[in-house]
Amino acid sequence: MGLITGILMGTIFGIAIMAGWKQMMRYRSSKRVAKAVDIKLLGCLNRDDLRKICGDNFPEWISFPVYEQVKWLNKQLSKLWPYVEEAARIIIKESVEPLLEDYRPTGITSLKFNKLSLGTVPPKIEGIRVRSLKKGQITMDIDLRWGGDPNIVLGVEAAVVANLPIQLKDLQVFTVVRVIFQLCEEIPCISAVVVALLSEPPPKIDYTLKAIGGSLTAIPGLSDMIDDTVKTIVTDMLQWPHRIVVPIGGVNVDTSDLELKPQGLVTLTIVKATNLKNMEMIGKSDPYVTAYIRPLEKFKTKVIDNNLNPVWNHVLELIAEDKETQFAVFEVLDQDIGQDKRLGIARLPLIDLEPEVEKEVELRLQPSLDMLKIKDKKDRGTLTIKIKYHQFTKEEQDAAIEQEKKILEEKKRLKAEGLIGSTMDAIDGAAGLVGSGVGLVGTGVVGGVGLVGNGVGMVGSGVVGGLGAVGSGLSKAGKFMGRTITGTGSKKSGASTPVNSVEENGGAKPR
Repeated sequence: MGLITGILMGTIFGIAIMAGWKQMMRYRSSKRVAKAVDIKLLGCLNRDDLRKICGDNFPEWISFPVYEQVKWLNKQLSKLWPYVEEAARIIIKESVEPLLEDYRPTGITSLKFNKLSLGTVPPKIEGIRVRSLKKGQITMDIDLRWGGDPNIVLGVEAAVVANLPIQLKDLQVFTVVRVIFQLCEEIPCISAVVVALLSEPPPKIDYTLKAIGGSLTAIPGLSDMIDDTVKTIVTDMLQWPHRIVVPIGGVNVDTSDLELKPQGLVTLTIVKATNLKNMEMIGKSDPYVTAYIRPLEKFKTKVIDNNLNPVWNHVLELIAEDKETQFAVFEVLDQDIGQDKRLGIARLPLIDLEPEVEKEVELRLQPSLDMLKIKDKKDRGTLTIKIKYHQFTKEEQDAAIEQEKKILEEKKRLKAEGLIGSTMDAIDGAAGLVGSGVGLVGTGVVGGVGLVGNGVGMVGSGVVGGLGAVGSGLSKAGKFMGRTITGTGSKKSGASTPVNSVEENGGAKPR
């Protein structure tokens, strides 16, 4: 009996083991199939899909094998960081503080560093791509991430506050830095270094603001003002095609080919807007348009009262430094008591423009250029413009460089005298520079006249030493763009980066 029972139990136990084994193998097989399907799906993902999954932690070498990991360099950077931090702090203090003054909003009378330290945590280099885009140069694109512990305190002064220290905390930087080495035949074999931030992927700088011994509410809108100032400086001074050119000491080499120069003149006719959003409780909005390529070169049309379908037919001119990568930005605003309200914004890439060919374009207005953070995605109407591009000759380019410097000096003088609140203020754009014979031929732009129609009583040619800001736009002639940090130099653009399609950048639709 015991033998029979043992045989029966063994048989049942064996069958159970075989059934369990079969079930386990079937489960493992289904898991392998599911994993293979997932891997296949991951292989079908493009760069944008990977960026959505990884978020801010997305390193460039994931989708671009040409980006090489450089762990050894990160180890060396951590050892060198105390010395790099000290040198970088001096350069930032001397170079960025004047920019804070130039780009400060109208509501702030002074903006400067009270304390500046980059901390003890070095940046991390996720990957490097090395290319040779031009003979005699080495170009490196560096995927840089920095979550440091800097001690940055800004001293903010306004009409209602004598001095309010503002600390920048929890600073995080995600960007791709382009570094260009200009080679030469003398030791150390590098005559200059060019540094810029690539526009794609766009630089991301995150931080929090904390008032020391006070409150951020002491100055209404202070946080937004500082955010806009930082974003504008990064976009207008550091983002490609704008760049920093640093000559290497002891090597006497012309760096003019590395620096940025005006390329051409963009003539704009702001024709009309249709179906604008009404921002008024009583009556209708009073719209006007500001247009710029660089935020420091902002010009505006006249105001059309109580009209959601305004017609301006206003002509103004802007200078482009790099047609392949820059955009013309158009912002429709509602004039109001206090702060004007945005009705819509759009941008148009200049790369599609043909020289001397006028083009009429209808732009779809959006609440913001960065639509990811906008909940209200309702239609904001359209803006119709005419645009024409003129390529500068060498003589016209040289004349434009000198005129830009004089225009900027004149605008700073007007700010010092209280005629304008900030060099960032938009001024009324006339048809362009007219008048005195230095001549940007065939464009209606000629060197030397005054500030036409800026709303502060400067009429006609503006007798301000024969110089001033007139619809051609003013360029930042100093500090980073168009100048070296040390030594002397001229200006010129380098290689260009890809830009998005027209539909992705403001909804431009040719007509």
